[in-house]
Amino acid sequence: MTAGAFEGQYVWHPSADDRRLARACVDVRAGRYLSADEALRTTRDDFGLRAHRSLVLASEAADSDLAERWLAEAPSPESTLVWARVAVLRALHAADTRDRHARDLGRIALSACRRAAETSPADPTPRVAQLALARLTRPRDPAPQGLLTSPLGPWTLFSHILRLDPWHREAHHRFLAFFFVRHGGSAKEAWDVAAFLGQRGPVTSPLRLLPLVALVEDNDPSSPLAGRTWQQPQWKSTALSVYEHWLPEVPEYRFTPVLDLAYLAHALVMARCEFEARAVFLAMGPYASRMPWSLAGDPEEELSKARRLCGLPVPDGR
Repeated sequence: MTAGAFEGQYVWHPSADDRRLARACVDVRAGRYLSADEALRTTRDDFGLRAHRSLVLASEAADSDLAERWLAEAPSPESTLVWARVAVLRALHAADTRDRHARDLGRIALSACRRAAETSPADPTPRVAQLALARLTRPRDPAPQGLLTSPLGPWTLFSHILRLDPWHREAHHRFLAFFFVRHGGSAKEAWDVAAFLGQRGPVTSPLRLLPLVALVEDNDPSSPLAGRTWQQPQWKSTALSVYEHWLPEVPEYRFTPVLDLAYLAHALVMARCEFEARAVFLAMGPYASRMPWSLAGDPEEELSKARRLCGLPVPDGR
């Protein structure tokens, strides 16, 4: 799918150019779930799209009782999945805000994920949702051979997901996030896991971006030397390789992969590869994500600054 042209404003909603998902989100906000059910039923043979749509729909439903009503009135793999997604989002938010109900919400979320996995045993998405909870439960399974730090973590669950879908994008990102310092991991482990995961995927896979995701996580943008890090040969070559091998695959996607494109554009801009970054921004069209721009300040300001460096238009006043 080819993104639309930039018309003077950024589009921040994660549905991007997935029109069916955007319509379903409008209905979810209005308390209706039929279009959400239809949007998910069409993804049973596309786990990447199913993961994306279910997460976006859950984010829209998390502050209402829609997921509970949907599950009670029309139990199905779709309603069970969205309920699990909603329960996980609530549990993570409660933990991050130190809510006194965090532990109970975590138990509810784990139960919901297991129910969804039992309902659809061939679908990795419920287990991916469960993987997001790992930073709360901190499982300590032994790592496979090949990692320098031998980091303990949710390897058993991750391995089960990979048997269902070896290149599942969200699963890899969730697994890497488990090792981030802000989630109780360590920088050395995160680097080790990012390198290990990044090398697993085909050269045309967005999983090759994972080391750059870890670099964003570990890099302090306020440091005087922060920008030079991205210009080091290993990081510049990583970004250029993803640009060369993965970016040409993007038009074949069923929706514009905005977050992955944003990480790539950010890495290229930081490495002073403005020509290549310009092509990535054009592939994004008007669609924008707050990460990774938000780590350096106001995401709209940082995104506009990057686009200006590439000779591209920005919203008025930015």
